[in-house]
Amino acid sequence: MSDTGIGARVKRKEDRRFITGKGQYTDDINLKDQTYAYFVRSPHAHATIKSIKVPKWKPEEGVVAVFTGEDVAEDKIGGLICGWMIHSKDGAPMKAGPHPILAQGKVRYVGDHVAVVIAESKDQAKAAAAKINVTYGVLPHVVDVAKATKSKAQIHDVAPDNTVFEWSLGDKASTEAAFQRAHHVTKLDIVNNRLIPNAMEPRAAIGSYDSGSDHYTLYTTSQNPHVARLVISAFHGLAPEHKLRVIAPDVGGGFGSKIFIYAEEVVCVWASKRIGGRPIKWTAERTESFLADAHGRDHVTQAELAMDEQGHILGLRCHTIAGMGAYLSTFASCVPTYLYATLLSGQYAIPAIYAEVDAVYTNTAPVDAYRGAGRPEATYVVERIVETAAREMKIDPAEFRRRNFVKSFPHQTPVIMTYDAGDYDASLRKALEIADYAGFQARKAAAAKKGKLRGIGFANYIEACGIAPSAAVGSLGAGVGLWESAEVRVNPVGTVEVLTGSHSHGQGHETTFAQLVSDRLGVDINSVAIVHGDTDKVQFGMGTYGSRSGAVGMTAISKALDKVEAKARKVAAHVMEAAEGDIEFKNGSFSVKGTDKKMAFGEVALAAYVAHKFPTSEIEPGLKESAFHDPSNFTFPAGCHICEVEIDSDTGVTEIVNWTAVDDFGTIINPMIVEGQVHGGITQGIGQALTEGCVYDSDSGQLLTGSYMDYCMPRAKDVPSFKLGFTETKCPSNPLGMKGCGEAGAIAAPAAVMNAMTNALDVKDLPMPASPHIVWKQLQATKMAAE
Repeated sequence: MSDTGIGARVKRKEDRRFITGKGQYTDDINLKDQTYAYFVRSPHAHATIKSIKVPKWKPEEGVVAVFTGEDVAEDKIGGLICGWMIHSKDGAPMKAGPHPILAQGKVRYVGDHVAVVIAESKDQAKAAAAKINVTYGVLPHVVDVAKATKSKAQIHDVAPDNTVFEWSLGDKASTEAAFQRAHHVTKLDIVNNRLIPNAMEPRAAIGSYDSGSDHYTLYTTSQNPHVARLVISAFHGLAPEHKLRVIAPDVGGGFGSKIFIYAEEVVCVWASKRIGGRPIKWTAERTESFLADAHGRDHVTQAELAMDEQGHILGLRCHTIAGMGAYLSTFASCVPTYLYATLLSGQYAIPAIYAEVDAVYTNTAPVDAYRGAGRPEATYVVERIVETAAREMKIDPAEFRRRNFVKSFPHQTPVIMTYDAGDYDASLRKALEIADYAGFQARKAAAAKKGKLRGIGFANYIEACGIAPSAAVGSLGAGVGLWESAEVRVNPVGTVEVLTGSHSHGQGHETTFAQLVSDRLGVDINSVAIVHGDTDKVQFGMGTYGSRSGAVGMTAISKALDKVEAKARKVAAHVMEAAEGDIEFKNGSFSVKGTDKKMAFGEVALAAYVAHKFPTSEIEPGLKESAFHDPSNFTFPAGCHICEVEIDSDTGVTEIVNWTAVDDFGTIINPMIVEGQVHGGITQGIGQALTEGCVYDSDSGQLLTGSYMDYCMPRAKDVPSFKLGFTETKCPSNPLGMKGCGEAGAIAAPAAVMNAMTNALDVKDLPMPASPHIVWKQLQATKMAAE
C-alpha cells in the first residue's frame, strides 16, 4: 500500500478550501443584475385560496415581479413528480396528487408555496411578501399518520381516505403458518419519530436565462444535478436538456434532503425568463428549511416475532403506516416499501416474513429519504423486537442474535434481497470484546451504588446500498436507471482529470477518488483532479445517495482506468518496440518483461498525444476513456453497535457512557474518512433517539418545532468517544470489493440507544426522542406500579 493509495489515511484534499473559507457554495455566487426571491407561504395546514391581492408597488420598494400559481399554469409548467411507482395489493397504482410549484387553488401544509416575490434585494422581497394579502378558506386538517385515514380532511381528490397505497411484501400464508406453530410470540408497537434534516448549508438556488442563446442555467444545492436537469426538462417542460445547465457547486451537507427536486429551484429558473433574463437568487432561511425541506421517517408499526422453544426465529410480520406528508416527494414512495420492507430480515435467517405498508397523506411537509432512507426504520423494527424477544425468552441478547444469524452465503431472504457476503458473528465477537461485555454486570453494580441505572443495548444492522442494478429497481417501479458514469482524462504531462456523475456534499470524493487513481496509475495524488456537479462538463450521472459513490461511482472510474491502462500498454509497446503481451505496468511505470526498458506513466501519456511512434490508423491519439457501471446486485454493509447508558434515577437524564461500533464495509479506501462518516452517522442516530423530534400541533396543524429553540439537535455533550472496529468481507458484485459506509451509524444507533435505555429501566418500550422528561415520567410510573 502506498502513502496515498487504497487503504491510506490521507487527509482530505478539499478541506483546505473549506476550513479557510474558500469554498464556493451556491449562496457565495452572485451574478450580474441579480435579483432575489422570497416565497409567500401558507400559514394554514389545509385551505382553499380564495384570492391573492398584490398591491401597487412604489419604485423605492424594489419589487420586480410577483408570480402565483396562475402564472405557472399560464406557462404550462408541470408540477413536481414522484419518480417511483408503487402498486397496491390490489394492483392499483399509487394515488399521486398534483404538486404545483406554486399552489393552485389549495394549500396542503403550513409552509406550502403560495406566491413568489422577486425584488432588487432579499430584504425588499421579504418586506413586499408581507404586504401580499391572501384570503384563505380554512379546511379540516390531519397531521397524525395513525389518524389520517379516518380524518374529515380530504387532502387530494384522487386519494380517498388520504391513502396513497396499501402495499405488501412477503408470503402471508407461510408467515401465518409459522406463527401458528410458534412456542413464543413477541409483540411490539413501534413509532419511528419524524425528523427534520439540518444540513449546515440551507438549500439555495440561482436561476438565469440567456435570451441570446435561449439557454437556462441553474445553480442549486443538489446531490444529483443531472437528475434535476432531467426532471426540470422532461416533467416541468421548462427547456430541453441541451438548453438547461445545472451546476451544483460545493454543497454543505445533504443527508438525502438535497436529492429531491424542489419548487424553489424550478421557480427561480422559470421566473428568470419572465423578468427578462435577470438572474434570481433564493437562499432559505432556517425556519423555511424546517417548514419546507423534505422530512424523514414518520412510521407507526405493529410488529410480531415468532420463535420456537430454543429461540430460533420462525417468522416476522408487521403492519406499518407511513406518513408521506402533503405531497409525494421525488423518491418518497420507495422509502417505506422497497428500501424498508426488503431489509426486515436483518442479519437473521428468518424463514417467513410478511409486511404490510399503508402510505398516507397528512397536512405536513413531504416526507422522503433521510440518511439511511427506510433502512433505519427497518433496523429499528427488527432490532427492537429481537432484543425484546430475547429478554422475554430469558436468552442473552448476544446469544439470541448469534443463534439466528445468517451463516452461509449467498442467502436468499423471504423479502427479495439476496445477501452476497458477510460474517455477522465476526462483527459481534469483535464488538463484545471491545465493549468488554463480560464486565458489564460489574459496571452496572458500580453505577447502582451512585444512584445510576446502567443499561446495555445491541443493534446488529444490515443495509442495502448502491440502490441498483437498474433492471431490478426498474422492475420494482423506479423511473430511472441507477448506474453511474465516469470519464478519465489523462493530460499530455501525465496529470489526470476524473469527471464523475457522483456528487460530493461532504463525503471526501476529491480525496478518495484521487486515491483510487493514484493507486492504479502510480501518479501523485496531487496530480489528480476530480470534477463533478456540472451537467455541461460531466456526462450524465445519477448522483450521490444510498452509500453508492464508492461501490457504484468508483467502480465506473475503475472501469475507465482499466481502459486507460489498456490503451497506454499499446502505446508503450510501440514506443519501446515490444510485444504488447510483454509490457508490464507496476508502480506507475511500464516496462518490457526481461529487459531494462522502462517508461514512466507520464512519458507514455505524452507519447500518446505526440503520436509519432504508433500507427494512428490502429490507435487513436490521446489518452481519455469513459465507462458506465451498472452493478449486478445491491451491496450489504453490516455490523454490530453496542451502546451503554447510565440514567439518573432522580432526573431522568441519560448519559451514553460507552459506544462500540464494529462494521463490515468491505474494502475501505480511506480509514480516516470512513471513521468520520461513522462518527457522524452515530451522532445523527443518537439525535433521533434522545433529542430530535418533529412535532405538529394536532389542533392547528402548525409546526411546533420550527427552530433550534424547539428542535433539539445533538450536541457534543450528548455523544461519547466512539470505539470503532472493522471486519472485512469483500463485496463480490464490484471489482473493488466495496460496500458503502455513509449511512451505517444512523441506521444502527437509534435501536442501540433504545435497547440500552429499556434495559436500564427494565421496561418494554420508550418513545423517541427519549428526553429526560419522558424518562422521568417512566421512572415515576414504575415507582407507582411498585407501590
